Amino acid sequence: MKITRTAIPDVIVLEPKVHGDSRGFFLESFNQRVVDDALGRPTEFVQDNHSRSRQGVLRGLHYQLREPQGKLVRVVRGAVFDVAVDLRRSSATFGKWVGVELSEQAQNQLWVPPGFGHGFLVLTPEADFLYKTTRYYAPQDERCIAWNDPDIGIDWPLAGNLPELSAKDQQGLPFAAAEVFD
Repeated sequence: MKITRTAIPDVIVLEPKVHGDSRGFFLESFNQRVVDDALGRPTEFVQDNHSRSRQGVLRGLHYQLREPQGKLVRVVRGAVFDVAVDLRRSSATFGKWVGVELSEQAQNQLWVPPGFGHGFLVLTPEADFLYKTTRYYAPQDERCIAWNDPDIGIDWPLAGNLPELSAKDQQGLPFAAAEVFD
């Protein structure tokens, strides 16, 4: 598996070796040792999630404040623009973001560490998005920052269209008013 650090070094892109021929393909989608080596520490995943969304849906920017989740995310059908925002006040990259296109063709994955906000925009007619988390979902602990906050300034590939948001995501707070990590 190829490991690449992004502009925020704690956010990592993982690219598996894909073995393909006329019959199809095989890849190792997860290997605990590889992930632990890439992160420099043991990491335990406790929950797997699967989300399906149609083109133009934007989910995020989500995070859990007291039960922060690390997320290993990938797309098995379609493509998304996936974003991680550093919400750790003590970090040199606080308030910065990185975005990576994840797709079924690339078979790439993104590690979004605890202490980061996360969101994605669906780029294809539909996308199936899978992710492993290091903590269980705690709805009472979930927070949301506005997807279009000007202080963060994410350059979403919207092609002039407004995204489709859930009612919860429409209520996302401005970055300046959001609870963040120390």
